[in-house]
Amino acid sequence: MQSQTAATDTVPRTRRYYHAEVLIVLGLSLGQSAVYAIVNLLEKMTRAPLGSQTTALNPVLNERELFDLLYQLLAIFFALVPVALVLFLLAGPGERAREAFRKIGFTFARPGVDFGLGFGLALLIGVGTLGVYAGGRALGITTAIVPAALDEYWWTVPVLVLSALRHSVLEEVVVVGYLFNRLAKLGWGTWTIIFTSALIRGSYHLYQGIGPGIGNFLMGLVFGYAYTRTKRVMPLVIAHALLDIAGFVGYALFGSAIGIGE
Repeated sequence: MQSQTAATDTVPRTRRYYHAEVLIVLGLSLGQSAVYAIVNLLEKMTRAPLGSQTTALNPVLNERELFDLLYQLLAIFFALVPVALVLFLLAGPGERAREAFRKIGFTFARPGVDFGLGFGLALLIGVGTLGVYAGGRALGITTAIVPAALDEYWWTVPVLVLSALRHSVLEEVVVVGYLFNRLAKLGWGTWTIIFTSALIRGSYHLYQGIGPGIGNFLMGLVFGYAYTRTKRVMPLVIAHALLDIAGFVGYALFGSAIGIGE
């Protein structure tokens, strides 16, 4: 019985299997978010001009402080379940869990290099993001974005930091680390994979307007290229986390003075 089980576990996975796996993973995570974002964009465009509307990130989930905190933490926790799923899938039969982290470079093996590259990418993308946002607002294709709509409690800043970490880990592990691995197994070319990953990244940000969709698509191209050069997702997670922490916490502390949300 044990030999039969072992033989079954080592059967090579087919292209059909990987196609199904990718569709299921995306359907449970960022692919689903992309569909909702597109529908949300269409709803906004048929309601009023995009430039006259506001999109709030990190909204209040309950008017009572304790339950708002609980809902915020639950939302962060369950949003990371797809990350656990793809790491489980990447490990493969008979492999230790840490192999999945190693395959996509989601480790602290090179902290100096990872943080250096992450900071550089954050600076590059951050400057570009402000430019794309300003341009989108001027053209009327981007909604006014409020990065932090939480009420002011003692836990507001820690929760915003956790929210930033959630987005960075979820997006970079799933849409870069996992997706690049699986599409490569399906025989896709490098630039086709980069373009597809960037397209998915841009699409699930369309609920903010056309401008953020374009901006995140360009960010996806840069991040995708960086990943093909380093084979490490950790610098991307660091860069993404720095960007979101600056946006979320910066807005919470300084409000519209930083130019976002107007």
